[in-house]
Amino acid sequence: MTKTCLIIFAPLLMLVACKQPEARRPVSAKTGSFMRTSIERNKNLLDYEEKRIDSIIAKDSLHQYHASSNGYWYYFDIRDSTQNYVPKEGDVVKINYDIRSLSEETIYSSEEIGEVHFKVDKEDYFPGLRTAVKLLKEGEKATFLFPSSLAYGYHGDDQRIGTNQPIKSTITLIDIIEKASDSIKTNN
Repeated sequence: MTKTCLIIFAPLLMLVACKQPEARRPVSAKTGSFMRTSIERNKNLLDYEEKRIDSIIAKDSLHQYHASSNGYWYYFDIRDSTQNYVPKEGDVVKINYDIRSLSEETIYSSEEIGEVHFKVDKEDYFPGLRTAVKLLKEGEKATFLFPSSLAYGYHGDDQRIGTNQPIKSTITLIDIIEKASDSIKTNN
């Protein structure tokens, strides 16, 4: 009887054993709701910050503000019409700047930061600063109003600049050292 059972059930066992393994299904499916919520929150935050900045600009009758294509506003404290060259990617610049809240409270003074040398678009300074220096000529000084997304963003700086804090910064472009390739062409 055992041989007969084995002969009868062997093909059935082979059919069951040869079945393809079934893929495991995820425990939870991602719906994208977190991303949608995050995008909506960031849009609302930017809208709020832009309204605050617009309010500051509307109250300031002493300065002529310019809107940058990068999403911040600025005015010139010192303008130099005799200079033509503005920094480009790869140039080394020497600047001095401060960081204040929109209500003019000093976060970092220019004395505390000191003179800074950096290669334009090549170093890790906050996004607004990296593009703002490309609007200045040597000897010029301007005050910039940056929304938090162009300042230190959601994270802040882990010290004095808080989460999602828009900032005001006065930047002085002290010196421009042009790219080496441009310098070689002009020296020959």
